[in-house]
Amino acid sequence: MPAPNMFIVHVADAAKSARFYGELFEMQPCFESPRFIAFELGGGVQLALWSGASGEARPSRTSEVCLCLSGGAEEIDRYHRDWANKGVEVVQEPHDDVFGRTFVVADPDGNLVRVVPVD
Repeated sequence: MPAPNMFIVHVADAAKSARFYGELFEMQPCFESPRFIAFELGGGVQLALWSGASGEARPSRTSEVCLCLSGGAEEIDRYHRDWANKGVEVVQEPHDDVFGRTFVVADPDGNLVRVVPVD
């Protein structure tokens, strides 16, 4: 059975959001069109930014992009400092949760990006 291989984040401005994610994750788009930009994540999986068709209603947010890091709490805290220093909006400061150290930032549209330890 085929497995999902693309995760789409709905944004207001695909180019603006692509700059945000490209800088945040230090990666370049693998596909670009006026309202749809994708990044290769490895293993055939992509993260896509979609501003939708002209006049299309944007869905409400119900998910997060998640970055799983090895290296423990120190590595997660380092990412937090680096991203905060870049001016990324931090919506939840680093703290320990049931799955370990975590924090959350927002992209320009308010979509959430959570950083967690590798399980």
